[in-house]
Amino acid sequence: MLNLKIETYCVSLAQTNCYIAINTAAEEGFVVDPGASAQMLAERVKKLGIKPAAILLTHGHFDHAGGATELSKLLQVPIYAHQAERETLEDPRRNLSGMMNGKSESYQADVYLKEGQPLNLAGFSIQVFHTPGHTPGGCCYYIPREDVLFSGDTLFCQSIGRTDFPGGSMSQLVRSVQEKLLELPEQTEVYPGHMDSTTIGQERMWNPYL
Repeated sequence: MLNLKIETYCVSLAQTNCYIAINTAAEEGFVVDPGASAQMLAERVKKLGIKPAAILLTHGHFDHAGGATELSKLLQVPIYAHQAERETLEDPRRNLSGMMNGKSESYQADVYLKEGQPLNLAGFSIQVFHTPGHTPGGCCYYIPREDVLFSGDTLFCQSIGRTDFPGGSMSQLVRSVQEKLLELPEQTEVYPGHMDSTTIGQERMWNPYL
């Protein structure tokens, strides 16, 4: 990685990985999947001395999106998500907040993205991959110059996301990973929504679902 530094924070009861991605050259950054602990994350961004550019959501489940609105207000930055994820974000049954978190909540994004839409945030050129299967509008964020992928709950270390929640599809998820993510360079570092980081090369070799 050239100018990218990634800090990982485990947030929410579901032990979700929230990432602060930092451009060390420009002293800018963005946050991926702030499922909870908005105050702590805002304080960390301030302590790092970086200018925040955005909040990126890989999907709309409460453990990834639950802290986004509060953090957006604290940092004064927009929230991004894929356009096919609007219903999951807004519907407490689909975002699992009522079922799993004990409090029914509706979430929103400020900017809804399309497949392949280029993003330029914090000095990085980011590609958006629509990877349905875990949720209808799940997506991954790829930074080609840094060989880094934020995979949310699409791809894990030697596993993939659950598909038994509303809108889930195992066939769709496997196809998303095989046709989009496994086509990336084998050295690509994968930062998933839960558990440890991995690489595309390791998943090609060892992932039993693929």
